[in-house]
Amino acid sequence: MQAMRRGALLVGLGTAIVLSYTALSRSASVEVQLPLKEGSVRFAVIGDSGTGDPGQYQLAQQMTAGLIKFPFTFVIMLGDNIYGSKNADAFKRKFEKPYADLLKQGVKFYASLGNHDTSDEVFYKPFNMDGKRFYSFRVGNAEFFALDSNYMDPAQLDWLRVKLRESPAVWKICYFHHALFSNARMHGSDLDLRKRLEPIFLENGVSVVLSGHDHTYERFKPQKGIRYFVLGNSGEVRVHDLRKSDDTDKAFDTDHAFMLGEIAGEELHFQTISRSGGIIDLGMFGPRKSPTSKGSGGAEAPAVEKN
Repeated sequence: MQAMRRGALLVGLGTAIVLSYTALSRSASVEVQLPLKEGSVRFAVIGDSGTGDPGQYQLAQQMTAGLIKFPFTFVIMLGDNIYGSKNADAFKRKFEKPYADLLKQGVKFYASLGNHDTSDEVFYKPFNMDGKRFYSFRVGNAEFFALDSNYMDPAQLDWLRVKLRESPAVWKICYFHHALFSNARMHGSDLDLRKRLEPIFLENGVSVVLSGHDHTYERFKPQKGIRYFVLGNSGEVRVHDLRKSDDTDKAFDTDHAFMLGEIAGEELHFQTISRSGGIIDLGMFGPRKSPTSKGSGGAEAPAVEKN
């Protein structure tokens, strides 16, 4: 009898979760306050997403709602793409199902590896890594550099220096898992990684750096001219984990989040959105100027060029 009651309780709980998810799917609504300029580069950002939990699915519905009002063409992933087992069912439950509507619309995902990922993920076609643990791709006047912060070996650092130096992009944007700057209690700033990467970024015109790892959202005041973001709460949130510092411009640690970005010429507009569709953060800034910058303004057609 007790077993039957437990079974009924589990069925009821599962039904409640499904009904809750269905209700949110129908009511998902995002107020987009981005300029939607003609020819602009439009993208989304998620980090630490692959839990398979209801929160991930609910945030994915908000991303789908955002796509209707702000037709972005790709999503960058800041690592911890698939938590737990890596079997076929896990990839379906923790990636293919939650983002099914986006995938059907032709939105591409470009992953980087986190500490909960395995090197085999570079061969998973929907992550568009082409078998590489670090790579870059060009969209319009921006070039995105996906790095493997689990193992920042000399080969990767040499590759990064050369690719950044040779890139003609107005916007050089690097993304990877472990944060160079973070005020979260759980992990915080990776000072060793900062020591190795920051000089390369400064010497080669990087304007934006996006990371996850800490399950929070945080935007920093420019650090030596570079804009740093932490967005690791797309699948799991570590509530009240942040200790804001004088360098913090915006902090949020009470719900899931994703970001929308729009690059139009020498303007990068961003909007960070919660699971409920609320606006967490909103702003605009220009690229960091450096002596090695070779790009020119003006938004180009958003055709993707992989390197």
